[in-house]
Amino acid sequence: MLARVLSYGLTGLSGYAVTVEANVSSGMPLFEIVGLPDKAVRESRARVRAAILNSGFSMPFTRVIINLAPADTKKIGPVYDLPIAVGVLLASGQLGAFSMPEALLIGELSMSGELAPIRGALPIALSAVSAGHPSVILPAQNAPEIACLKGLAVFPAASLSEVVAHVMGRFRIPEQARTEYAQAEDPHAPGNDIADVVGQQTAKRALEIAAAGGHSLLMMGPPGSGKTMLARRLPSLLPLMTQEESLETTRIHSIAGTLRPGEGLMARRPFRAPHHTASLPALVGGGADAHPGEITLAHNGVLFLDEFPEFPRNVLDGLRQPLEDGAVTIVRAGGRSTYPANAMLVASMNPCPCGYYGSGVRACHCSPMQVRRYQSRISGPMLDRLDLRVEVGAMPVDEMEKTGPRETSAEVRARVAGARAAQQARYTGSGVHCNAQITSSQLGEACKLNREATKILSEAVSRFGLSMRGRDRVRKVARTIADLDESAEVCVRHVAEALQYRGEGVGGLA
Repeated sequence: MLARVLSYGLTGLSGYAVTVEANVSSGMPLFEIVGLPDKAVRESRARVRAAILNSGFSMPFTRVIINLAPADTKKIGPVYDLPIAVGVLLASGQLGAFSMPEALLIGELSMSGELAPIRGALPIALSAVSAGHPSVILPAQNAPEIACLKGLAVFPAASLSEVVAHVMGRFRIPEQARTEYAQAEDPHAPGNDIADVVGQQTAKRALEIAAAGGHSLLMMGPPGSGKTMLARRLPSLLPLMTQEESLETTRIHSIAGTLRPGEGLMARRPFRAPHHTASLPALVGGGADAHPGEITLAHNGVLFLDEFPEFPRNVLDGLRQPLEDGAVTIVRAGGRSTYPANAMLVASMNPCPCGYYGSGVRACHCSPMQVRRYQSRISGPMLDRLDLRVEVGAMPVDEMEKTGPRETSAEVRARVAGARAAQQARYTGSGVHCNAQITSSQLGEACKLNREATKILSEAVSRFGLSMRGRDRVRKVARTIADLDESAEVCVRHVAEALQYRGEGVGGLA
């Protein structure tokens, strides 16, 4: 007897329909799965067999063939356990009329018959809505992450027996109540606040500019000067995520498996801080299954690289293209996957191996050759892509002991949100959301300089030997400073400050 059950698979960030065909016929006992299954799918035979028996049903002691169509697309992961089990029960005649033949079934089965959470529930649901599927049955732990979607009935199930009772019409699983994005996690919950940082006004100003324009930032200073503390407070300065950004971010983390079971849409911008021993596939993405890397997991948020020169040079250079394009394409023999990578890069470093070159706190014991060798670990092309560079000096004792009110993240975020609103109005319909994303063709219109500003920028290009990319990035930063200043025109003071944060020669970097 032949039975068909609908399911869904994943490729990259998109889902695709999979028809699970179960055929039970006479012959020597066999349980085979075809249709390009990976190891996790092939191992589902043991899980499905035990789940069926422990749920009170019988496993056919005959010839069972499962086909996952389309057969030319590789099937990955345990997401097909549930439809395979239901298909076997239908094909073996243990179930009567199937009341929901149009429902999608996805889920991993434990050997007890309980449903376990899967990766990629949100992208599967988004693709199912686009394809017009009316309903989905999935593990209860995955239901909160798709509760905001319209046009899809979601039935969160706890076990195989519960799913069988539902599709047979004997018991109806309560449909997941739809929630609004405003009911997601409170973005104003206590967290890192810029008010915790004492002093460092120049660095705080650089963080504000970076947040307002989506610019990359490099902080250099001695150990203990507050570089990491500042970087961890950058997400609190960024505008609150829109529902569209939240869906996109949650979709990525759903595929990567970094969402906690039962967690809904992500309302806070991600902050990723990989260790400097991270490999190129870990940072950019790759591996046998073309998984997303840290630059993608930081999409719509911040990628923080502490101890910047300690990262292998090929790993840092691998970030150049994603930072430029806002996306990364991973090509493997079995296909290609494109992941978004629109993240703010924030890096920090010491000025030399001992950390105290030019600090005025302790004597530096590094030779000039050691200092140059240490700083040259960052390639020129990579350094050229960092929009702002700022020195974070050691805090004087009297400055650390100062008390009194300090500006909070909410106050800075209000100014940042105003600048971002001006940019969104300026770039409406262009696909650009902030000044850092301006293309060369848009630069002339978006970043017009007055005569005096043009003159000072030309002098700086000649004096510091700025590349064309460096010149363009100064103009983008100046445009952001003008937006914070609520100025329609980019003036001399905006360009002068942008050149200051460009930091040519700061800490010895050239």
